[in-house]
Amino acid sequence: MAEFLTFLAKERNDSPHTVKAYGRDLALFTVFCDEYYGGAAWTWAGVDRLAMRSFMGSLQRNGLAKRSVARAVSALRTFYRFLSGRRGLEVNPARGVRLPRLEKRLPAFLDRSQVEELFRFAETLAQSGEFQGVRDLALLETLYATGMRLSELAGLNLADVDLVSDQAKARGKGKKERLLPLGSYAVRALRRYYRARDQLLGPLPAGKGDRRAVFLSARGARLAPRSIQAIVRRYFAALGRERGLTTHSLRHSFATHLLDAGADLR
Repeated sequence: MAEFLTFLAKERNDSPHTVKAYGRDLALFTVFCDEYYGGAAWTWAGVDRLAMRSFMGSLQRNGLAKRSVARAVSALRTFYRFLSGRRGLEVNPARGVRLPRLEKRLPAFLDRSQVEELFRFAETLAQSGEFQGVRDLALLETLYATGMRLSELAGLNLADVDLVSDQAKARGKGKKERLLPLGSYAVRALRRYYRARDQLLGPLPAGKGDRRAVFLSARGARLAPRSIQAIVRRYFAALGRERGLTTHSLRHSFATHLLDAGADLR
């Protein structure tokens, strides 16, 4: 199991949250199989579809949400595909199991006036010249302009950003790369932030501070996805709009505004 979790983290480039959740799901299934087979020895190759359905039923009886049940089955499918590729296992009892029907939930998003309000507020803080304010504006502009995922934004390096051609290279799941347009607002905010970033890193001794990462903490370390999430939420809260909004709300706003206008209006 440890080899599989390493595969998720290192080769598939899954988020730590996904790796941890899949690990929990596999641990739950292991405990279930110990009971299901009455304490007798069992193998991954010997698990059948009936056992898989019984596992789903036990999760639902114990009050687990449909999304969590679906994720557990997805974890097992992925695990069996891994065993097939690495161990030559020919069975995948999770493949034909029907997932519970999920209700489609559209993520909350900001309309154009709310986006403008958000960036006016961020610009006001950036004008103070303090590192955090300048950085936050660049971060928000980049997130909105590109629609990047949190993990992609956190993993962004200086070499991935071309301010001349107004493009940024995002590395997504499975280490897939794609080029994304930045737009004039994000480019302008990044240029200002780069100057503040250089001033932050300049006095630090050799070996201190992350010289490759785009977005840094006040101590010069690369911002983690969780830190970026906290920053965005603080801005939502400052505007009294934190309810139901997440970092994904900016991504969804970006996509919605493109669909509405055919281009980034900002």
